[in-house]
Amino acid sequence: MSTSNETASAAAFLLTGFPGLEKKHIWLSTPICSTSLIAIAGNCTILFIIRMEQILHEPMYYFLSMLALSDLGLSIATLPTMLRVLWFNHRIIHFNICLIQMYFIHTFSIVESGILLAMAFDHLVAIWNPLRYTSILTNRNITKIGIGVGVALRAALLVFPASFLLKRLQYGKENVLSYSFCLHQDILKVVRSDRKISSIYGLMVVISSMALDSVLLFFSYIMILKTVLSIASKQERLRALNTCISHICAVLTFYIPMIGLSMIHRYGKNAPPIVHILMANVYLLVPPLMNPTVYSVKTKQIRTRIVKLFQKGKS
Repeated sequence: MSTSNETASAAAFLLTGFPGLEKKHIWLSTPICSTSLIAIAGNCTILFIIRMEQILHEPMYYFLSMLALSDLGLSIATLPTMLRVLWFNHRIIHFNICLIQMYFIHTFSIVESGILLAMAFDHLVAIWNPLRYTSILTNRNITKIGIGVGVALRAALLVFPASFLLKRLQYGKENVLSYSFCLHQDILKVVRSDRKISSIYGLMVVISSMALDSVLLFFSYIMILKTVLSIASKQERLRALNTCISHICAVLTFYIPMIGLSMIHRYGKNAPPIVHILMANVYLLVPPLMNPTVYSVKTKQIRTRIVKLFQKGKS
C-alpha cells in the first residue's frame, strides 16, 4: 500500500543540470546545444546524400543510413529536456513523459548497437567472400536485419516491459534524478519499494543486447583479421583494413562511453556528481556527433558528395 509520502506512480521527477554550476548553465548549454545541432545536421546530411545518390544505394550505405537514423533519434530524444534545464531551469518532468524519454533513449541505444553489429557482418562478408556479397546482402535481407529481430524490433520489445515494471514501483514525493534526461538505472535509484525485478530485468536487457552484440563484434573482427592476414598482397591487406577504420571508430565511440558510464554507476558511488553527469552526457552526445564526422572524412564517396553539395550551395 502507498503511504502519504509514497505513490505507486510518481507525479513527477526533478532533473539535474550541473550541480554547483547553476549560474553557468547558459554558458554550459552552448557546447551541448552546438554538439547536438551539429550532430543532427550531420546525420541529416548523410541521410540526404545517400537518399539522393543512386550510386550509394548499396548495403554498406543502407546500414549507414540506419546508423544515422538511430543517432538522430537519440539526439532528438534528449535535447529538449537538456535545454529546458540549462536555459530555463525547468527541472520538473512528468512521470509518464520521463518513462517515454527513457524508452526512446534506451531503444535507440540498443538499435545503434545492433546496427554496428550488422555493419561488422557487412565488412566480414565483403572481405571473406566478396563474390557472394551481393547475393547474401540483398535488399530483402538488409530489411530483415534492419527492421526485424536483428535490430529495431529487438530493441523495441526488450525495452518495452521496463516502463511497466517501473510504473508498478513506489516513489517519494520528491524524486531527484542525476541528469537532465531520464535513464533506467537513474530512475531505479529513487525507487522506495523493492526494485529487484526491475533491476534484474534491466541487467537482462543489457546482457541480451549490447553485451551480446559486443561479443559478436569481437569475434567478427577476429574473423576479419584472420581473413585479411591470409591475403597475399600487403597492399590488398591494407586496403581491406582501411575499409574497417570508420566502423572501428564508430564502435569505440559508442562502447567506450557506455562502458565508462556503467563502471561509474557500479563502482564510482563515491565519485563527484559532476563525473557521473559528464560521462552520461558524453555517452549520449558524442556518438551522434562523431559517426557522421568519421564517415564523412574516411568514406570517399560520402566526402566527395558533401563537397559537391556545398559547392552547389555557393554557386
